[in-house]
Amino acid sequence: MLLTKKTKKQAASSKETRILISVTVIGSPGPIRLVVNQEELVAAVIDAVLKSYARIGRFPILGTNLNSFHLYCPASGAQALSPWETIGSNGVRNFVLCKKAEMEKPIENEKPITAVQFSGKGNGRWRTWFNKSSKIPSH
Repeated sequence: MLLTKKTKKQAASSKETRILISVTVIGSPGPIRLVVNQEELVAAVIDAVLKSYARIGRFPILGTNLNSFHLYCPASGAQALSPWETIGSNGVRNFVLCKKAEMEKPIENEKPITAVQFSGKGNGRWRTWFNKSSKIPSH
């Protein structure tokens, strides 16, 4: 019996399998690609995606609460992945991240939203609002 010495690559590959995944965030211009362990939990992957998304500075701003997001696998259907499931258990590498639907509570004393009238007369507040809301911050 001949014993051979393992190289660093062989030793690392026997410990853990790392995979490249692509996570598309709903409303974002493109996917975020991450290298993760195949045995990593879905909750840890969501946390890593949110941190990477914030570090890059993408819009819309999502926040950091991983409990308010679902990770979907487009190949497996419309059911979200469990946060305690491993990311490599489905055998796919493309995922979709979207925010959980929040139940809106009606406010009792809230005034109904009315249509804005765009007339030539007036004080121009809607133009100021439009100009402020349409500015895109530069890097």
